[in-house]
This record gives sequence, C-alpha cells and structure tokens, in this order.
Amino acid sequence: MTELRYDDMQIGSALPPLHTDPISRLTLALYCGASGDHNPIHVDTDFARAAGQDDVFAHGMLGMACLARLVTGWVPQRAIRALSTRFVAITHVGDRISCSGTVVEKLADKQVRLSLAAQDQSGIVKLAGEAIVELS
Repeated sequence: MTELRYDDMQIGSALPPLHTDPISRLTLALYCGASGDHNPIHVDTDFARAAGQDDVFAHGMLGMACLARLVTGWVPQRAIRALSTRFVAITHVGDRISCSGTVVEKLADKQVRLSLAAQDQSGIVKLAGEAIVELS
C-alpha cells in the first residue's frame, strides 16, 4: 500500500473502486455465521416471502463491510478515525456491488473526509456514507 500524504491530497481525489462478485445465497449464509446475525429474512425464502419480500436479501452490515473494505484498500485500518453509513436500498441476491469514494474535505491534523457510496449494477445506490481518515 502506497503511503498517502495529506499535502498531496486534493479535494475530488477518488479512491480506487471496489467491485464485488454477485451476492449469493452462500455469501448470505456465511455472513450469518460470521456476524452472528441469523435473522431468517436473509436466508429463508419462505420467511422472506411471508414478510412481503420477493426473496431473501443481504444484511445491511454486509454492504457496510464492503465500504470498509474500500477504505482499508486505500489506507491502513489504523488510519480510520470515523466511518458512518446510511442504508438507502435493499441489496438483493445477484446484485454486484461497486463501492466508490471521493475526498470531499481536508480537515485539521492531516485528516480528510471521504464521501462513500455502494451501488448495484444498475446504478441504484444501496448505501451512502462517509469516513474520516488520517494521512501522513
């Protein structure tokens, strides 16, 4: 990972994008086990349909994990000072998620504010958020 310097950073600088494989039922089942979130709406089709959904759908925190991977692909985890996310739309089985980030503000103490987004293959935003990271 190349060391990023605060003095070289510009507002509008983009993070390298992160693209996921399609969200699969296996991914959802594995995430249930890893996260401890065993809500059946994410793995049980009959339960999801009884709740008014067409099918199971991804955990919101799975999408947030993708945004965190985007940031940690750009800076080491220790550089993250804040990370927040707003859930905008459901991520469905089969969706390919693309995560993007842009520097929107240079702050004091060599920190920058990032605008983050995760969208599907149709351009529908699934999560929006921001992060504050400290650069060298």
